[in-house]
Amino acid sequence: MTTPAMRGRYNARGHDYFSPDVETMPRKQLQRLQFERLRRVLLHAYANVPHYRRSFDGAGVSPFAMRGLGDLHRFPFTSKADLRDNYPFGLFAVPRETLIRLHASSGTTGKPIVVGYTAGDLANWALLMARSMVAAGVHAGDIVHNAYGYGLFTGGLGTHDGAQRLGCTVVPASGGGTERQVALMSDFGATVLCSTPSYALNLAEVADRSGVDLRRGPLRVGLFGAEPWSDGLRRTLEARLGIRAIDVYGLSEIMGPGVAIECHEAQAGLHGWEDHFLFEIIDPESGEPREIGETGELVITTLTKEALPMIRYRTRDITQLTDEPCRCGRTHLRLRRITGRSDDMLIVRGVNVYPSQIEAALVGLPGIVPHYQVVVERSGALDRVTLEVEVDASVAAGDDAARRSIAAAVAHHLKSLLGVSCEVTAKRSGELPRSEGKAVRVRDLRPKS
Repeated sequence: MTTPAMRGRYNARGHDYFSPDVETMPRKQLQRLQFERLRRVLLHAYANVPHYRRSFDGAGVSPFAMRGLGDLHRFPFTSKADLRDNYPFGLFAVPRETLIRLHASSGTTGKPIVVGYTAGDLANWALLMARSMVAAGVHAGDIVHNAYGYGLFTGGLGTHDGAQRLGCTVVPASGGGTERQVALMSDFGATVLCSTPSYALNLAEVADRSGVDLRRGPLRVGLFGAEPWSDGLRRTLEARLGIRAIDVYGLSEIMGPGVAIECHEAQAGLHGWEDHFLFEIIDPESGEPREIGETGELVITTLTKEALPMIRYRTRDITQLTDEPCRCGRTHLRLRRITGRSDDMLIVRGVNVYPSQIEAALVGLPGIVPHYQVVVERSGALDRVTLEVEVDASVAAGDDAARRSIAAAVAHHLKSLLGVSCEVTAKRSGELPRSEGKAVRVRDLRPKS
């Protein structure tokens, strides 16, 4: 029997699409659609959100004067601080009574970021996540093991609704209980795994210890996001789980997962859904626009959000855009792999480095596993950075000499590859904490000012 969800999925010119007319729309037509929606969302924000009205007026710009997409750069940015300053509902453009769901960040560094959705917002989110899953190679009828956290975090419910919209069987596993999750994946015959990449690595390790070879089962696709990760970790996950590992991108302030995704045909950047979002790259220091192909900070404007329109939101994510044709046939531009966040960049003895670069350098090194933490402390007037890695199970727990030798080899490798000099400590097998959701890669122990 064909369900309504399945009827939205097509095979055109040998490629799988969820919304073929939109996904392959000629770029000039796509840009006309963007401009129509951009004017509408700017007017919506100006009329209904006092913050935007003050912000636009203060910058001397008006939605009524828009003449083209190029005018957007004159409008002021929105930042995470604006969300915190207007906590909890000050940036909503609709009455609170019309919201049917709220999500929020943990608020570990201050007031949480609160986001809300109308029924229309949730319908669009489910559609975009379903579209993303088809691009990743997921089919209606697949068994989707969803190990993203449910609750205030957008990952779990966003993925759940998209998979359900596509017509999949969803296992709402959430985070934690890793041994049980491995058993459920094996018993239920999961074909798709959705989780953070660090938790997928944890699942692979627990499966190995439990004698469960997930590579021999039907599992074939992994959708991994919510944290930066490297191509090295991708290769590790693909080898250990027997899957194709797909990068998915999203953030709560914009929508949640499903803002952009790799297609399984090319895996050469993440298609950003331009009918719902407008993407820019700026210089993270000056805020000036950068050209297609140049690296910088990603800025996103939502084009269809009703409850919480975001105008030129600074994501702090570092990437670049390309509009080169993709062999999958989709015309929407692509985001290159997120290398890190501008506010996560470390300066180690004068060298700028992102945690994901350290991860990429560590994956595949002999004697260690892909778990690490960067510990930042204050030593006098300077920052002291220590990299903690973990040796693999072949190194005996009491073999301190072997661990010292491995630490020295890692330090030499980082110096040669990244130009970074830092102290390296090799921990015993199993000593570093395992991810139950988003991995904590940087422990900042410096005194708070």
